[in-house]
Amino acid sequence: MVLMNEHDSKKLFSKYGISVTKEIVAKDKHEAMAYSGKIGYPVVMKVLSSDIVHKTDVGGVVLNIHNPEDAGRAYDLILENVEGHCPHAKIDGIIVEEQVKGHELIVGAKMDPQFGPVLMVGLGGIFVEVMKDVSFRVVPITEKDADEMLHELKAFSVLEGVRGKPAANLKKIRSALLGVSKLLKDNPQIQELDINPLVVDGKRAVAADARIIVS
Repeated sequence: MVLMNEHDSKKLFSKYGISVTKEIVAKDKHEAMAYSGKIGYPVVMKVLSSDIVHKTDVGGVVLNIHNPEDAGRAYDLILENVEGHCPHAKIDGIIVEEQVKGHELIVGAKMDPQFGPVLMVGLGGIFVEVMKDVSFRVVPITEKDADEMLHELKAFSVLEGVRGKPAANLKKIRSALLGVSKLLKDNPQIQELDINPLVVDGKRAVAADARIIVS
């Protein structure tokens, strides 16, 4: 099994019409500081490595960066953290990406030995971790399937907007699910994938982090 790094995973998602965060890969500290301004503040910075599955666990993610100096400090901190936790990891660079806000969903898939690729969607955070509020379908799915998956979620009302929070763009979520379905159907070598989170507001649904494992 081979883990594709986040940047390459997002490029593949983009080919299937799935929106991804605006980002640039910095190869050194100077580039990170310069690119942060080009992306537009605030930005997020993350380690880029196929050897690291969970970036946050090794201190490889820094949020809320508002100026070039913060970006420079974040660059040093990420490298220091990763060196401490994964000294043998090959680092391909540091991602500098836009920081997006909205409803957070998880979209995932696994290759089932009996049914083939199975697609999953759920709301992020406590909804998945505690309530196990997710819905599944065997790929390929239709637009009707995508709509039913969302309505099966116990927390679906959250996406419609509650307590003053704006509603999520359900059409964009359905489009992302259909894109992932087609990606899986066209690429049987994919054994597992995650978009965590898919950040959704009233206008778009954006893959803010991505992981693909291929055989």
